[in-house]
Amino acid sequence: MYLNCHSYYSLRYGTIKPERLLAIASENGIQTLALTDINNTSACLDFVRLSKNYKIKPVLGIDFRNRAKQQFILIAKNNNGFYNINQYLSAFLHNSDLEIPEQAPQLEDTFVVYPYTHNKTYDLKANEFLGIKPQDLNHLKFSKWHTFRSKLVVLQTVSFENKKGFNTHRLLRAIDNNTLLSKLPKTEQGDPTDKMLPYDELCHSYQEFPELLENTSSLLDNCSVDFDFSQEVPNNQRSYTNNELLDFKLLKRLAYQGLHYRYKKPGERIFKRIEKELEIIKEKGFVSYFLINWKILKYARSKGYFYVGRGSGANSIIAYLLRITDVDPVELDLYFERFINLYRKNPPDFDIDFDVEGREKVIEHVREKYGDKNVCQISTFGSLKAKAVVRGVARVLDFPYSEADKIAKLVPNDLNITLDQALAKVPELALLAAEGS
Repeated sequence: MYLNCHSYYSLRYGTIKPERLLAIASENGIQTLALTDINNTSACLDFVRLSKNYKIKPVLGIDFRNRAKQQFILIAKNNNGFYNINQYLSAFLHNSDLEIPEQAPQLEDTFVVYPYTHNKTYDLKANEFLGIKPQDLNHLKFSKWHTFRSKLVVLQTVSFENKKGFNTHRLLRAIDNNTLLSKLPKTEQGDPTDKMLPYDELCHSYQEFPELLENTSSLLDNCSVDFDFSQEVPNNQRSYTNNELLDFKLLKRLAYQGLHYRYKKPGERIFKRIEKELEIIKEKGFVSYFLINWKILKYARSKGYFYVGRGSGANSIIAYLLRITDVDPVELDLYFERFINLYRKNPPDFDIDFDVEGREKVIEHVREKYGDKNVCQISTFGSLKAKAVVRGVARVLDFPYSEADKIAKLVPNDLNITLDQALAKVPELALLAAEGS
C-alpha cells in the first residue's frame, strides 16, 4: 500500500537507511514496498538486493520534485520501465536549469501518480492515477473524483520513522535551504504524518473508500523488477577483437613483448608466473578486460597523461607487463590469487588514478571509443560526519560560531566518525548534546 517511500538517498530530505526502511515495513506487516526517492535512484539496487531478507516485494520508482514540491511519482512496471524512468531523470541531473514539469511524460512500462490537490483539474491517461493522502479523504467526499474511484490510489508518504526523524528532516531542510530552522517555510518540509503506519491501521483509514485499497494493490501487483546479484558471470565485454581465441593470443603476445621493458634477465620463475596467470585469466573470462585496460592506458601514454595503477591489480604480472600497473609482484612476492582466483565469484577491477589534466580527456576518449551505452562513471556521495553535523546544525539553530567550533573540536579526529560514535566516545560531548536537546 506504500507507493511513495523515501530513504536518506532523498538527499537532505529523507532520514531512513534503505535497510531500515525494509525492516520497518516488515515490522508493520507490509509485503510490498515502493522505493521512490526524490530525483534519485541510488538506493534502488541495494533495496532490491536486501528486500529478500525481509520477505518484501520491492517496487522501484522516482518521486519527481522541484525542491520540496512534489510534481508526480513515476513507478516502474518492470526493468524496462525502470530504465525509461532513469533516462528521463538524467536530463534534469545533467542540466540544473531545467525544472520538472507538472505533467508527467508518457514512458513505456510505467505508472504515474499525481498528488491530489482539491479543486485542481486532472486529465488522467490509462496509466495515470491520483494519490489520495489520509488527510485528503474529507475533501474527496465533495470532489468530482468521488465518482471516479477507479483512478484513485492510496498515497501515504514515508520520509521518516518517528518524531525524532521528522526533527532531523527539518534540520536537513534548513541546511539545504541555507536558512535558520525558525525561518524554514512549511512548503520546504514534509508533513509530520509522513511515516509508516501498520498495514491494518492504514487500511482502516481508507475503509470508506475500499476501491483505493484495491487500486493500489493492483498497481503494485503489476510491478516487478529483477536484477542478477550473483556476480558469478563476468559482465565485461566478452571479446576485444570480436574473437576470443584471437584475444588470448594478443594478450599472450603483449605479455611477452613487455618482458623486454620490465626485466633485463627474466628467469624460470617469471615465465611460470606468466603462464599460470594467463591460464587463470583465460579460464575466468577476463582476457578482454585486460586488453581494454591496456588499450586505454596506451592511449593515455601516447598523450603524455600520467597515471598510477593500484589496488589488488598490482598483484598481477600480466598487468605489470602490459603497463597497467608499475609494481613488480614477483620481486615483492605478491599473490595473484588476491586479484583473481578460480574460486572468487565477484569480478576483479583495476584501480587507476589519472592526473588532473588527463582524467577528463581519458574519460572522453573511452566514451567515444566504447559508446555511452557501455561506459558509465561510478558516483559518490559526501555525507555529513560528526564535525560537519555539529557545525551545520549549529548554523541553522543560530548558535554562536565560537560555541559551535568549541563543541566540534571535542569530536575525535577519527576518519568517518558518526555523531553517535562521537557521543559514545566523549562524555563531555554527550552531556552537551543532552543539554541542547
